[in-house]
Amino acid sequence: MKTTYYGQSTVAIETGDFKLLFDPFITYNPLAKDIDVKSFKPDYILVSHGHGDHVADLIEVQKNSGAKVICIAEIANWLNGKGVENVHGMNIGGAFNFEFGRVKMVNAVHSSTMPDGAPGGNPAGFVLYLPGKTLYFAGDTALTYDMKLLEDENIDWAYLPIGDNYTMGADDAIKAAAFINCKNIIGVHYDSFEVIKIDKDEVREKFIKAGLNLKLPAIGETIDL
Repeated sequence: MKTTYYGQSTVAIETGDFKLLFDPFITYNPLAKDIDVKSFKPDYILVSHGHGDHVADLIEVQKNSGAKVICIAEIANWLNGKGVENVHGMNIGGAFNFEFGRVKMVNAVHSSTMPDGAPGGNPAGFVLYLPGKTLYFAGDTALTYDMKLLEDENIDWAYLPIGDNYTMGADDAIKAAAFINCKNIIGVHYDSFEVIKIDKDEVREKFIKAGLNLKLPAIGETIDL
C-alpha cells in the first residue's frame, strides 16, 4: 500500500487495484504548480468538506476519471446539481463497504461551505478499513475529544492537519495522536498559505520528543504505508 502527497490535504492512496484521492486542490495551490491535474485518474474521491482548498479540482478530476465521490450528503446533493451523478452520500457515524474496503465517516470540528456559497453540511473525517491497514484521514479539524472513540480501532497511519490557524497545530496534533492511539502520522494542511506555514524542523522535533513517527513528504513524493 502506498500514499502520495500533493500538497495541502490532497493525498492519494493505492490499495490493491484501487486508487483513492482525498480533497483535490491542485490548480490553485502554488506549491503544486508542477502537478498536472489532468493526470489524476482515481477510482474514488473522498471529500472531507466543502471549502475551496479541498474541492477546487473535484469536478474536473471526477469528470476526467469517472471516479465515485464519497462525501457528506449535502455535498452529494450539490454535486448532483452540478451534473455529477457517480456519488455516494454518507453522514457522520455511518459506514459502508466499498470495493476497496470499509469506510466510516467520523466527526471533524470545523466549518463547511461550498465555493459558490451553498451549504456543505458537516465537515468530516474518514476511517478506512483496508486490507492489512487501517487509516484515519482527519480532514480539517480542531482537536476534539471525539477522537478518543478511535483509540481501539488499531489505526496504522493517520493523516492529521498541523498548520494551525484554520485547524489543529502541531501541539494539538500530538495530543490527537495520543487520543487515537496511533504512532505513525502524516502531516497535512500546512505551508500552502502564509498563515499556515510551519517550521518543519521544529515540528519534527516535537513529534520525536512525543515518541511519534512523523512524515512530511515532499509534494509528489510517494511513501510505503
